[in-house]
Amino acid sequence: MYSFFDILDLLGTLAFAISGALAGRERRLDLFGMSILAFATAIGGGTVRDVMIGYTPVMWLTNLNYFFITLFGVFLAIIFYKKFNFLRYSLFLFDTIGIAVFTLIGIEKGMNVGLHPIICVTLGTITACFGGVIRDILANKIPIIFKQEIYATACILGGLMYYVLNYFELSKDILYIGTAGIIIVIRLLAVKYKWSLPFATV
Repeated sequence: MYSFFDILDLLGTLAFAISGALAGRERRLDLFGMSILAFATAIGGGTVRDVMIGYTPVMWLTNLNYFFITLFGVFLAIIFYKKFNFLRYSLFLFDTIGIAVFTLIGIEKGMNVGLHPIICVTLGTITACFGGVIRDILANKIPIIFKQEIYATACILGGLMYYVLNYFELSKDILYIGTAGIIIVIRLLAVKYKWSLPFATV
């Protein structure tokens, strides 16, 4: 029986897999190239996180659900890509859902091994963002996280919200939905209103 957290994990994996596959489609890669980008996006951040906290073998080596979910994401991207009107917006939507869910997963992983809240939020941000970093590098693009866009910042703010909600001892479902929701809302508003971080000046 899957818990609500397990379902979130699989949904985040699926969202990132579709995001990676669509990025491959946008770059006109073949099926193998799309699959590589899908796997890199779906499991890249989690792999970096698990290595950092010494959790080995990393999650996808011992749980084939990640493998099958990612392949399913590639299948959806191939079969239904024409249904995703405006490919760029579909990529953005799935990427946004992915970072929200994976931020939660990274925070929970850090808490499970007794790390400080600041480190847990950092782990959440790494889990959420590094799959996209690997995807963009493989696709020969400057990763979003290195630009002015509000991306990792949304994950950090969502991580802080997690601890605010947790302080009031709310149920886990509300905790997860509230944290993911604030990340998604911040990311959507940042793109809609073109919010950005300032350039570094000398």
